Amino acid sequence: MPEPGATARPALHHVAFATRDLDETHRFYHEGLGLPLVHTELTRWDQGYFRHLFYDLGDGSAIAFFDLHDAGEPTPIRTAISTDLGLPAWVNHIALRVDETTKPQIVEQLAAVGYAPEIEIDHGWCVSAYLTDPNGILVELCLDRPGIPVDEAEAERLMHATPDA
Repeated sequence: MPEPGATARPALHHVAFATRDLDETHRFYHEGLGLPLVHTELTRWDQGYFRHLFYDLGDGSAIAFFDLHDAGEPTPIRTAISTDLGLPAWVNHIALRVDETTKPQIVEQLAAVGYAPEIEIDHGWCVSAYLTDPNGILVELCLDRPGIPVDEAEAERLMHATPDA
């Protein structure tokens, strides 16, 4: 049995991204998604500084954003984790677990601050609503039904398969 606070395998602590508009990012994640801002660091860097903000995801993990000011960032700053790399918007994204009760509440809160889901897809094992945050990052609200099917042998078989095989 792992000690309290320990995990049997690595678990997500936080994921961090750059923000191009701190106030709009806060509006989206705090007011829209309802995530509490639990920690902010202010650090001098090079000729400038940065802020590192952490929003609690409710399970001990966080989503964090860097607000950069002359800390080595390009101008203009590019923050869209897929499209700025020339990839389809859906490739690199954040999927947040929601339940039957919280999903409509969160969708309503997001709409109230100007963000509405762009598409909803039933994947069979989950139903996902997708929207884009102020940084161009695709955010998925994922409602498990029943959740990811676990079959390690099949997952490994398909890992290098092609549709024609």
